[in-house]
Amino acid sequence: MKKLLILALAAITMAFTTSSTKNLHEFKAKTLEGKDFNFADLKGKKVLIVNTASECGYTPQYKDLEALYEKYKSKNFVIIGFPCNDFGGQEPGSSADIKAFCTKNFGVTFPLMEKVSIGTSPIYKWLTSKAENGVLDATVKWNFNKFLVDENGKLVQYLASNVKPMDAQITNWIEGK
Repeated sequence: MKKLLILALAAITMAFTTSSTKNLHEFKAKTLEGKDFNFADLKGKKVLIVNTASECGYTPQYKDLEALYEKYKSKNFVIIGFPCNDFGGQEPGSSADIKAFCTKNFGVTFPLMEKVSIGTSPIYKWLTSKAENGVLDATVKWNFNKFLVDENGKLVQYLASNVKPMDAQITNWIEGK
């Protein structure tokens, strides 16, 4: 009887823990153009989420992010960029400034959202909190941190700024290796 009670309590606890976590598809944001973006539209796609900045030492990663996007976008893969001014004030521009900079200098065509603050953004709260995502805790310490999210909207992995977009950790994940 005691074992049965323990098993029942464990099952109830697991059910509550699992049901309280969210997935990417529950979020919405605004694009740089001010249009609504529903992450539910990404069901069935692998997603790389990255916090970006135009005046950072890692800013040249935009070129490789665009190359990665071009290479894999036809294979149910998308990159979502979130400009962010939290680290060193390296994204001071308006949405129009950011869009113009990314288009002119790197030919960016992957979706860019409105500028966020990591500490107050609901999507970044989800990305960085195991209690919310059910997978891991992460601390975004600088620009160009990367989060990999699977086709079901579940967080898979966190990668630091120094991991380049064409790194095997990312390309192998996209290719299912």
